[in-house]
Amino acid sequence: MKSPKFFRSKSGNIPLPIFFPDATRGFIRSIDTTDLENTKTLGVLVNTYHLYKELGLPFLKKIGGIRNYMNFKGGIISDSGGFQVGSLVKKNPKLGKVTDSGVTFKMPGSKKVTLTPEDSIKFQMDLGVDMVVALDDFDAPNPTEREAKESVERTIYWAKRCKDEFEKICKSRKLAKNKRPYFLGVIQGGRSRDLRKYCIEELLKIGFDGLGYGGEEKVRGIVNYDLAEYIKSLVPDNYLLYALGVGKPEDVVNLSKIGYDIFDCVLPTRDARHGRMYVYNANSIGEIDITKKDFYSFYAPKRANNLNIFEPVSKACDCLTCTRYTKSYLTHLFKIGDFTAGRLATIHNLRFYSILMEKIRGLDRG
Repeated sequence: MKSPKFFRSKSGNIPLPIFFPDATRGFIRSIDTTDLENTKTLGVLVNTYHLYKELGLPFLKKIGGIRNYMNFKGGIISDSGGFQVGSLVKKNPKLGKVTDSGVTFKMPGSKKVTLTPEDSIKFQMDLGVDMVVALDDFDAPNPTEREAKESVERTIYWAKRCKDEFEKICKSRKLAKNKRPYFLGVIQGGRSRDLRKYCIEELLKIGFDGLGYGGEEKVRGIVNYDLAEYIKSLVPDNYLLYALGVGKPEDVVNLSKIGYDIFDCVLPTRDARHGRMYVYNANSIGEIDITKKDFYSFYAPKRANNLNIFEPVSKACDCLTCTRYTKSYLTHLFKIGDFTAGRLATIHNLRFYSILMEKIRGLDRG
């Protein structure tokens, strides 16, 4: 069976591999949807937990889904809320509780939120996204063997319930196979190959359109390439393979070579707002060579000595920031704390990533 070549979205087919920046609450900070589309960003990821808590299901139904709300013409993936299981509750048990029934979030200053596997799927389906993700039991930081096994077993149990709910909704809406969103299962298991293998085997029995490489180690910015390659070897070629939460440009390049199709991360937008910009070590877009070890570097516009540099941030970029403004101007904006600084830096970093994916798609992935 052949590997997927396109990601099917309501906006049309999107070539793979693809990077989805995180539009957590239905927007990317500092920029609007026009800015986003002008960076040639082909899709975004929205956050189920935050939208469920802040907007709620009745409101999402009323507005016709997140795509209409954002007025965005690209692809959209929703996460399941599983990441918050690990990043919030398991890191601080005072913030909630995880049981076989689901997860309860008790955040200070806000109402208690309970999310079951069925709730997660119902909400994602009403978000109207192009890929729905099964709720998973994200592993704890540095999990013990017992904790990792418990996480896998609960992930599989929740995946079955998610699949049942997904099929139920698709049937009630009379959605043909080619009109349904993709349905993704998440592979847990920590650093254990045996647990990863077991999790994959059980998820394949349930049946998905793709599988995601989940787990705590990637959150700390560490990608285990041996484990990633092992996971790839166990996943059928006709499945989409998603490197959840990845990430760094070099990791995106390397995992693409292995065969991963989809990536998402907060890095390019968060770094931009903090004055960290990604720059190709090349004099033009055509000269960019992502096969080189050091194909990019960082530029810090906040440094005062940049005030006397009247050249673009990057010669190998065609974004608004690089074609209209200088390093000096950007330094001035960051120095005075104007919101425009975050906007221009975010526009640049997103275009860096869209160029990265264009270059990756030009490589032979085997």
